[in-house]
Amino acid sequence: MAKKGFPGGMPGMGGMNMNKMLKQAQKMQEDMAKAQKELEEKEVEASVGGGAVTVKVNGKKELVSISIKEEVVDPDDVEMLEDLVLSAVNEALRNIDNLQANQMNKLTGGMNIPGLF
Repeated sequence: MAKKGFPGGMPGMGGMNMNKMLKQAQKMQEDMAKAQKELEEKEVEASVGGGAVTVKVNGKKELVSISIKEEVVDPDDVEMLEDLVLSAVNEALRNIDNLQANQMNKLTGGMNIPGLF
């Protein structure tokens, strides 16, 4: 004998059709996977020191390139150059984080879903 489901859906679900909810969840998962792939292919650039150091980071948070103007390379002040590179990389990583957060907010309607990115 076949079991029958709850009339009008599961209790507490306001009569929402479970199949419809599962399809919506699956679509959202597919959209998020597509968005994640697109984000991984994007690149952001950050520049510090008036353009003295410029870096590019991709959506996988990999450093893609570093450009250092010749006039900033001072063997007597390596620490300043290190600070500029560090600042540029951190800024680029913050930019990619913001890009990813904005993209996910568009997909989730602002819901905070732990573990997405």
